Amino acid sequence: MGIISDRVSLARSGDNPHVIARMPSGWAVLGETQPLRGYCVLLADPVVPHLNALSGEGRRAFLGDMARLGDAVLGVTGAVRINYEILGNLVPELHAHVIPRHADEPDDKRALPPMSAYDWAGSRAGDPEGEDRALVEAIRAALGFSGGPARA
Repeated sequence: MGIISDRVSLARSGDNPHVIARMPSGWAVLGETQPLRGYCVLLADPVVPHLNALSGEGRRAFLGDMARLGDAVLGVTGAVRINYEILGNLVPELHAHVIPRHADEPDDKRALPPMSAYDWAGSRAGDPEGEDRALVEAIRAALGFSGGPARA
C-alpha cells in the first residue's frame, strides 16, 4: 500500500483531518504542506495506479472533480490561475495536485513549475483544524457543501 492508499483509507474511516469533501471520484484534501496558500490534492477512490487505468466515465469524473476543486480554490483564494499536475512518478497512485498561483508570488518563482520552484518539504504545514480552518470551510462551501467533511 502506498501513501495515497493510506490517505484514502484514513479519509474513508473519518480519520484524515485534511479532508475537505468526498467527491464522486475521490477525496478533496487540503495539502499537507502549503507552499502556496490553498494548495489541495484530489485523491482517487478507488485508488488506481494512473489516469489511464480508469474507464472513460471514471476519467471524466476524476478530471471533472479536479476542475471543480480548482474552481473552488480559485474563487476562495483569489489566485490568478490554477496549475494542475498529475505526476505519479514517485507516488504511483492516482492523485491530482491543484495549485493556486498568486499575483504576489516572487518574480523568480512565478513563471516556474510550482513543484520545482518551491521548497515543499520546508513549507508551512497545512492546518485544517487551526490556521487553515476558514480556508477549508470556504473551499467546502464553494464546492456546495456545508458543515464537516462532506460527501457528494
